[in-house]
Amino acid sequence: QVQLVESGGGLVQAGGSLRLSCTASGVTFSTYVMGWFRQAPGKEREFVAAISWSGGNTVYADSVKGRFTISRDNAKNTVYLQMDSLKAEDTAVYYCAIRPVASREYVYRLPRTYDDWGQGTQVTVSS
Repeated sequence: QVQLVESGGGLVQAGGSLRLSCTASGVTFSTYVMGWFRQAPGKEREFVAAISWSGGNTVYADSVKGRFTISRDNAKNTVYLQMDSLKAEDTAVYYCAIRPVASREYVYRLPRTYDDWGQGTQVTVSS
């Protein structure tokens, strides 16, 4: 009975910044990874970033590397996505998700491997 709640989405100008938050509740497993994905109209869900809860290891999509930063607050069970230098192509619904840790980091990029998802928060970047 995991529940993920995103917040922080909104309208921002190109070049601006936004910080998304996702708070998890009901997580019963000890080691896990939380990730951010996004989906634009007419497109498949796309990996953005992920972070391991214990070690804080991070994985980023090439499209956001250097602009976005994922972090977590273990005590609050909250993951953040700091988005800087936003572009119009970043416009999408952003979802947070959770899955167990895995040996192969590659699987963190695959949305179908995640078990639970938040409701999504809209990010719109104007240009």
